[in-house]
Amino acid sequence: MEAVTLCVVKSLMDPVNRASMIISHKYRFIFVKTSKTAGTSIEVFLSDICGPHDILTPIYPIVESHAPRNYNGFFNPITELVKKRCRGARGTLKNFYAKRRFYNHMPAWLIRERIGHKIWAEYYKFCVERNPWDKTLSHYYMLRARNGGGLSLQEYFRKGCFCLNYPKYTDANGDVMVDRILKYESLNQELADLLGKLGIPFAGRLGVLAKQVKGTNKGCFWKQCPGTLGMTSLLCATMLYGN
Repeated sequence: MEAVTLCVVKSLMDPVNRASMIISHKYRFIFVKTSKTAGTSIEVFLSDICGPHDILTPIYPIVESHAPRNYNGFFNPITELVKKRCRGARGTLKNFYAKRRFYNHMPAWLIRERIGHKIWAEYYKFCVERNPWDKTLSHYYMLRARNGGGLSLQEYFRKGCFCLNYPKYTDANGDVMVDRILKYESLNQELADLLGKLGIPFAGRLGVLAKQVKGTNKGCFWKQCPGTLGMTSLLCATMLYGN
């Protein structure tokens, strides 16, 4: 259990796992962005249809067609300080003095505190999740590319910095805080259904989905682990993503 907790902490510190968000007063929804789930493509699409008073945090690297807005401002830090106690209090005070009300790696519980429980309860909240094994491989190939191709799958598992999304859309008890979790594997169909209910025009496709790293043929991982991947690695991934 201690090893798993360490993996979770390390993962949440990884910039790859930081989530941005959109709050649309025009269409009354809140989008919590997750990692390796075409989140940037969704943000860019939603940016075009959001109104001037909606809240969009910046995304990195910057995409020209995405226009962040209204994410700065004062907020009441008292409730957060009480909930966090000593842990994370410095970050809350830093955001308060910098007037950084919303930022690009806010979990759902913190969005609720900053936007207010009334709006949180009234707006439709959603995010996207992906098959854990597919997501793990995608995350591995991305990190391998960043390391110049020198990161083996075994080393990736040893480091324990996995692509965890569930802390972004669950509370401290592990309860889901959003109204709907869209499946990445059928994203266009699920988006069409959701956006239709929200009254948002959608042509049926986002266009190009999440950025793909060159040479990320997942079939080649068997060459690194002939026969089987190894039950230890598989159980580790299952345990981490079981939530």
